[in-house]
Amino acid sequence: MTKDDVADALDEIGTLLELKGENSFRTNAYHNAARLVQQLPGDLKEMVAKGELGKVRGIGEALTEKITTLVTTGKLPYLEDLRASVPAGLVTMLRLPGIGPKKVKALHDNLHIDTIEKLKAACEAGEVAKLKGFGEKTQARILEGIAHFEKVGHRVRIDLALPLGTALLEQIRTFPGVLRSELCGSLRRHKETVADLDILVSSANAQPIMDAFVKLPEVVQVLGQGPTKSSVIATLHSRGEKVTMQADLRVVTDEQFPFALHYFTGSKDHNIRMRQRAIDRGLTLNEYALSNEAKSSTVPCKTEADIFAALGLPYIEPELREDNGEIEAGELKVLPALVADGDIRGVFHNHTTYSDGNATLEEMALAAKALGFEYFGVGDHSQSLTIARGMPVNIVRKQWAEIDRVNAKLSGVRILKGIEVDILEDGSLDYSDELLAGFEYVVVSVHSLFNMPEEDMTRRVCKALAHPATTMLGHATGRLLLRREGYKINLDEVLKVAAKHGKMIEINAQPSRLDLDWRYVKRAKALGIPIAINPDAHSPGELALYNFGVQVARRGWLTRDDVFNTRSLTDVTKELARRKEKV
Repeated sequence: MTKDDVADALDEIGTLLELKGENSFRTNAYHNAARLVQQLPGDLKEMVAKGELGKVRGIGEALTEKITTLVTTGKLPYLEDLRASVPAGLVTMLRLPGIGPKKVKALHDNLHIDTIEKLKAACEAGEVAKLKGFGEKTQARILEGIAHFEKVGHRVRIDLALPLGTALLEQIRTFPGVLRSELCGSLRRHKETVADLDILVSSANAQPIMDAFVKLPEVVQVLGQGPTKSSVIATLHSRGEKVTMQADLRVVTDEQFPFALHYFTGSKDHNIRMRQRAIDRGLTLNEYALSNEAKSSTVPCKTEADIFAALGLPYIEPELREDNGEIEAGELKVLPALVADGDIRGVFHNHTTYSDGNATLEEMALAAKALGFEYFGVGDHSQSLTIARGMPVNIVRKQWAEIDRVNAKLSGVRILKGIEVDILEDGSLDYSDELLAGFEYVVVSVHSLFNMPEEDMTRRVCKALAHPATTMLGHATGRLLLRREGYKINLDEVLKVAAKHGKMIEINAQPSRLDLDWRYVKRAKALGIPIAINPDAHSPGELALYNFGVQVARRGWLTRDDVFNTRSLTDVTKELARRKEKV
């Protein structure tokens, strides 16, 4: 077991003890020990082997014994007994926003609630509001959280699912007998969130591959193992979070592989259209073959491209397979040449230590250069957002001076003077027009008053877009994937106003946002609105998140010409200067 695995186990013990009503001293001991284990220098196994664990302050005899058992055996009977003693539904309820162990225990003790379904029924009956420490507002928030939970289910963000899927796939590719292998499903289509992992393999002998798959180190539970399909629960630590997902492995013959790859990539609606297209041509398409039943023959296809060609279509990229016009565009031979990671030449809207970032201007610029970017655009917060260390006017001017100094020092990358300005309640911007004129570009974003009525929020954002100094709109809906719905806003009206005033719209590439949604990206393209793909990076490592924004752009049918930051530094600075002259 790794440090992360041991820390997770200790944290889980602390949480389960809280649900059982144990005192805070005991529960906190486990939570604190989990943090200590993660921060330990050196190899945990070596510390256990040398008996050095007990010397760590905060890890007593009982904890040392449990950690040793976990490290040496990979299991802990004490934890397994705890899990068995607590209804699984209580742990699931902890996934609801604003619901901690104490509230879950109170609900269980007073109303015998042990599932989300029972909690929903109790809220709808008004029983939860009557409990001490709850009330009408808490009950309403719980219902909102349940509605969101029911909508997102057990989905996982793509940035967390992809490393787990990739780790499994890379190991599977080393198995003897594997000819071809790919990730399929939502992950291959680069959806924002993923429910489970679909892995496809071609081989002449499936059984050894199945046997090896269920024994991979990431596998924590085998749900089923058959001759050509196995399902497991797999886990991996990714970006500081523990990711646990179901993974299904299917093995087909190499002749069947292209058909299975197309079928299991989806989407369902795209597959229905393709099957109907085959029928219209006297053929039958399924996950195993493209057949001509009248002639008792099959159409040989070595790749997915061959399948599309046999049905009179050019190859359709996986990101476009949503039955959202891709079949019609293929027939007309007008499918877009989608933007790619390598097309991006710089980024805007990033944060430094001048607001809530954790790296300096120079550190961020050098990290951008290392990625091959020609320019690094700053987008620190404006003065009103004090929680994110928004910059007062004097600090803005200090930052400008430092940008000039760093630019004079660096070669191969240029820092652009930008800002992420708060859109205030009435739609005005957070700085004076005089100060705004000093920036090379201005990103405008909403960071407050998310509960405004839709009409008011729409008016607020549209007014900000109409401001002459505005360059682009940041994270248009304020959503946080799987955590918070976006604020209510009429995006169609927002896009019309952006087009009218010649403003850009951002794809915020932070995997927790991926905002603008790809459907509206496609609408923005139709209106001729330039799109900027921004990582909203708060650290050097987060600059590379721009690639998730590229995935959204591809799902929204964007070419390199539709994306502003595929342009060179010279073109970008000229265009930004031209826009300022119009002001």
